Amino acid sequence: MELFNGPWPWYIGGPLIGLMVPLLLYVGNKQLGVSSSLRHFCAACIPAKIPFFDYNWKDYVWNLVFVLGIGLGGYLTLLIGPNDYAIGISEATISDLRLLGISDFSGMVPDQIFNISMMSNSSGWFFMVFGGILIGFGTRYADGCTSGHTIMGLSNLQLSSLVATIGFFIGGLAMTHIILPLIF
Repeated sequence: MELFNGPWPWYIGGPLIGLMVPLLLYVGNKQLGVSSSLRHFCAACIPAKIPFFDYNWKDYVWNLVFVLGIGLGGYLTLLIGPNDYAIGISEATISDLRLLGISDFSGMVPDQIFNISMMSNSSGWFFMVFGGILIGFGTRYADGCTSGHTIMGLSNLQLSSLVATIGFFIGGLAMTHIILPLIF
């Protein structure tokens, strides 16, 4: 049980994620990705004949079960896992965040950025809704999410996934060094 009492190092977690790609391809000719599951869920639940949702979603039930397993695993980890270790980031990042007024690093994410109380004001709602729309639009426009492109697409040597992954990194750097300081 000690194995589940903390985060796994990159050299164990990374290869396990990487082994999912050939396993999914070998076992069922399936591609690893999560963003398409929302489309499959909507196709299953929306009876209208909207062309985007008008396909045989039952062929993708495995993807819905996969996403359900991710959620269930996260919930079980929250219930039975430890919650007393600090965020694993560098001291330079911590000092940069402290300059922005973020000082609580006791949980998995800083409470001053990610908490339910931010939904109590209109700017919190705006950032959550607008951010969700941007994520949804970007995922659809890029034809996949970060995990799908970076893990699955790069392993299949897809040029579009390389371009998307470079864009994800540029976006992350822009958020960290340009947008986040403007927000805080």
